[in-house]
Amino acid sequence: MKVRRDNYFSGMPLSRDEALRRDTATLERLRTHPQTRVLAVWRSQHLIASRAAPAPVWHEGDEAFRLFAEATNWVLLGMRGEAAHFAVDVSHIDEPAAASPFAGRGEFADLRTISPLLPRGDGSIMAYARGLMYWHSRHRFCGVCGSPTESTQGGHVRRCTNADCGVSHFPRTDPAVIMLVTYGDYCLLGRQSSWPAGMHSTLAGFVEPGESLEEAVAREIKEESGVDVERPEYHSSQPWPFPSSIMLGFRAEARSMDLDLDNDELETAAWFHRDQLLASPEDDRFRLPRKISIARRLIDDWLFNRDD
Repeated sequence: MKVRRDNYFSGMPLSRDEALRRDTATLERLRTHPQTRVLAVWRSQHLIASRAAPAPVWHEGDEAFRLFAEATNWVLLGMRGEAAHFAVDVSHIDEPAAASPFAGRGEFADLRTISPLLPRGDGSIMAYARGLMYWHSRHRFCGVCGSPTESTQGGHVRRCTNADCGVSHFPRTDPAVIMLVTYGDYCLLGRQSSWPAGMHSTLAGFVEPGESLEEAVAREIKEESGVDVERPEYHSSQPWPFPSSIMLGFRAEARSMDLDLDNDELETAAWFHRDQLLASPEDDRFRLPRKISIARRLIDDWLFNRDD
């Protein structure tokens, strides 16, 4: 049986132990266990040992104890064998590269800039940690009554501290559809003005309340390009913690090549032949999306007739 490839940031190698998150006593024991490993997150960046061959820097022993004591938030990421893996937020430190225990260990970097060189499992763990820390930073107060919230259940719930409210808030993920529209040997790519020079990509947008994924695909394509499509087909998905999305990839066949662009959404869009994309200069004149993105996966799988 053919094994389907994972997209970047998926394929989590840790065991997500939901029951352990509620076991306060065991969590406290694990936080002081010598095998426990801790990943520092600083303003959505990760400490890596080298840009040439990046790998996350894990802290253990006394270094881990110090990070737990100083962190503004911590979360249980999961277990690998007998070793617990945690992430801590150290965003309160102004100059982390010079602070203990980071000095001399590497540098903090944005995950998107190093992902192509990371082992897939490391990228998945780091994306997970980034997404959770971002959520914590944006949910310090209750959205119901405005009171402060506190972290609980291993960092996977924030509970309102107001006894009259007490609402539990959970990490949110915003579903977004992303789709490659094709018409024979042509595909539709667009460009937003905020993107790097020359970059063109697939169309995408967030799912609205009361909308199926297929409806969202058809609506977004129509709104942005004016193109009507046949029933979309699901391709694959990708966690995208930049800051908190899940990208749901689709393919859709256009009924025609007529375009009617919404210039509030797109700077430009056009149909590109397979041969044009295969000869892409990948420079400021024209380039495809980053290879870590599901957008690039959708394009490449179509270009090379892959179905895995």
